[in-house]
Amino acid sequence: MTASPTALDLADPAIDVVELTRRVCDIPSVSGDERALADAVEAALRALPGLEVVRDGDAVVARTALGRAERVLLAGHLDTVPLTDPPNLPVRREQHPVDGDVLVGRGTCDMKGGVAVQLALARRVAAAGPAAPRDVTFVFYDHEEVEAARNGLGRLARNAPHLLAADFAVLLEPSSAVVEGGCNGTLRAEVTTTGKAAHSARAWRGSNAIHAAAPVLARLAAYQPREVEVEGLVFREGLNAVAVSGGIAGNVIPDRCVVTVNYRFAPAVDSAGAEAHVREVFEGFEVAVTDAADGAVPGLHLPAAADFVRRTGTQPLPKYGWTDVARFSALGVPAVNYGPGDNATAHADDERCRTAEVEQCLRVLTGWLLEGTGQEDA
Repeated sequence: MTASPTALDLADPAIDVVELTRRVCDIPSVSGDERALADAVEAALRALPGLEVVRDGDAVVARTALGRAERVLLAGHLDTVPLTDPPNLPVRREQHPVDGDVLVGRGTCDMKGGVAVQLALARRVAAAGPAAPRDVTFVFYDHEEVEAARNGLGRLARNAPHLLAADFAVLLEPSSAVVEGGCNGTLRAEVTTTGKAAHSARAWRGSNAIHAAAPVLARLAAYQPREVEVEGLVFREGLNAVAVSGGIAGNVIPDRCVVTVNYRFAPAVDSAGAEAHVREVFEGFEVAVTDAADGAVPGLHLPAAADFVRRTGTQPLPKYGWTDVARFSALGVPAVNYGPGDNATAHADDERCRTAEVEQCLRVLTGWLLEGTGQEDA
């Protein structure tokens, strides 16, 4: 399947946001293979008047330059997790017994419904021209679904941080069209036990490192995760084993075992505090932190965020997973998650998104960004 710039023709009024979502999804963009979609997005944005468009690798940034007192940034990633076999593309539209009218296929939920909303908003912002009450930046980035070192938003923050400057940011990650404030941090660590190798027929001559890991698992089983209130939202933590590895053969007593644990921690502490907690839980064992990322406080008390929450008419919830709002928080830009799609279907073989949520997000964001310009009813 190939893509062409006309696949995302934003000038065609017959292409509504649901059809645009389908077209965006039908351009495959598994992490590392985003170029075709980035090319189409770039071409679509360059066809709109009044937008400065910048390309960095497979990330595309478009922004107005009206000199307004406030700048809002809308962001979403272009990549998806791998397709199924056979591929869960092209997207199909169907009636789901619970969710109603849905788009089904890879990327519909995570997060090309949000990307399509951004593109539709860009068309409306361009049409509003000088009447727009605030400046807007649109960010479409690559490599979100893989290791943090390759994240396109992180690359933009390093290469061109001025492109991410804003008073407030909305990350259109799937949130069922409800505002989710902040996000938990995440930390992975390896807890290692050691023993002495021996032939399994003479096990008494060795010391089994896998058996020695039993207390590690016992501590995890007994662990009571905390619920931590941060700025009025209650974040649920979690500390869990996500992998166990050890042994080299079926007749050898293992001399090493590694239990990999994942700690999801409330944004009341940073990754250093999270590491200290994990080391306390596993005191007496060898602990090595392999990856960590700070969370983000909600910031919903700030004027721009509070105004946006009011416009959505939703009761904010905490974001339990880690998202790139944390990157904006690190840059000093308050940010929230708000986008179409239920996270419960993200990455699933039958990934899907309610069409009503795509339309709702576009309607809410247009009304908020462009009130009084006539484009809120476009």
